[in-house]
Amino acid sequence: IYKKYENLFNNNVQNIIKSGDDIFNFPCLSFSLETSESKAINDVENPKIIMAGSGMSNGGRIVHHEKRYLSDPKSTLLIIGYQAINTLGRKIQDGATNVKMFGENVPIRAKIENIRGYSAHADSDGLVAFVKNTKEKVKKVFITMGEPKSANTLANRLHKELNVDAVVPNEGEQTELF
Repeated sequence: IYKKYENLFNNNVQNIIKSGDDIFNFPCLSFSLETSESKAINDVENPKIIMAGSGMSNGGRIVHHEKRYLSDPKSTLLIIGYQAINTLGRKIQDGATNVKMFGENVPIRAKIENIRGYSAHADSDGLVAFVKNTKEKVKKVFITMGEPKSANTLANRLHKELNVDAVVPNEGEQTELF
């Protein structure tokens, strides 16, 4: 996906690409597009770096790798994207010493590191611009991501700036759409 949408990178990265540098082509990088290729990572000798798209560690192939390496004190899990409240990724990020994965307790002995600022989500200005372009058709906007304070701030901004009915639903709250 990143390669397909290189035009969405910031100007600095786009300039690097225009100079002829293929930012996705460097020694020892390989892509695992198939499940079997991902499983084969287990057979690659250490050290290795396993990168996965942003998520909350709630699904996908990375969960299998996390289960295998979280208990290894020689491993590091580098969390880059936002981790939503009550997700496995957030529990790990917040310092859990044990997590349940696939019905098993997994002790966390790996080093956990965080880099903030690489979320793939639009910032509030981008979200407001998106809603502005659709506000004639949209009856209600549900803010379901982000920390409660940020979500409420965005809902208030949408209401104030665009006169859009924006709400932050409570966990478990249901709304009939049709």
